[in-house]
Amino acid sequence: MKNKYDSIAIVGATGLVGTTLLALLQETVFPFKALHLIASDQSVGKTLVVKDKHYLVQDLADFDFQKTQIAFFCVSSHLSEVYALKAVRAGNLVIDKSDHFRNHPDIPLVIPEVNANALLQCKKACLIASPNCNTIPIAIALKPIYDAVGIKRINVSTYQSVSGTGKRAIDELTEQTKQILEKRPIEFEVYPQQIAFNVLPHIDLFEENGYTREEMKIVWEMQKIFNDTDIAINPTAVRVPVYYGHAASIHLETRDKITAEEAMALFAESPAMTLMTGKHPYPTPARDAAGKDLVFVGRVREDISHPTGLNLWVVTDNLRKGAALNALHIATHFLSERTS
Repeated sequence: MKNKYDSIAIVGATGLVGTTLLALLQETVFPFKALHLIASDQSVGKTLVVKDKHYLVQDLADFDFQKTQIAFFCVSSHLSEVYALKAVRAGNLVIDKSDHFRNHPDIPLVIPEVNANALLQCKKACLIASPNCNTIPIAIALKPIYDAVGIKRINVSTYQSVSGTGKRAIDELTEQTKQILEKRPIEFEVYPQQIAFNVLPHIDLFEENGYTREEMKIVWEMQKIFNDTDIAINPTAVRVPVYYGHAASIHLETRDKITAEEAMALFAESPAMTLMTGKHPYPTPARDAAGKDLVFVGRVREDISHPTGLNLWVVTDNLRKGAALNALHIATHFLSERTS
């Protein structure tokens, strides 16, 4: 199979999502002949090893994207805003993990297991947005239910690890834990309150409607991915003192009745999911999801207060399945349709 997209760039290669993507490239057979690792000026000059080969980190500010055909953007929104379209104009397929382009009507927002058909609008040079780390597992878990009986309403509370914020948040949780155990004053910079031994129902900025932007991302992105603005979505996003892995407690109101047994049968058939049953019928971030590439589902039960209500618990690794792996799956799906 000849691949015309064999020179790739990872923008933000030294961040948490970027390094996770590099780890996935070492674990998988994703084809590339040339790899360019790109970051901001603080990381320029560092050397990273991928598949036993040393790569020098290059400066985003002056990188020539005509050297590449695929660019994975694992950076903040303001950097994607400046450089992602520059890469597209240079002829790249750009897969952007930031939230900058997700709500743009002409830019596909893609989870291959859910709406791969959205990639059909992409040409050789194209920008594809990858959803938020919460949206991906929720959408994957709900896709078989949506297809089988329809969904009228989603009530969801998320419990999100500090790695979703970045390296500084991981360090802050560690340091605050030491401070508390050593009875020292607690210092915090990343979060508005201490995160160690605490939970914060506050992720991103508050919108005028009282919801946080993180919560509204779930609404906007789910409706766009399912191409269904009639789905009513009521989210609450909570930051918890866990290093890796996001969880979600989901309550659905379906259009037609579905039993817990029928729902579990659908989950068990999905290659993207693992259904947890038995003595401990629920997944956790630490035991099950961290370092894994699937969406884990458990606590599936019918609502005792609503005739078409269904409850479930969903957990995934936010850096792998919730970020880097989805970007890699987008690229793989795109290439499979265009190489021969």
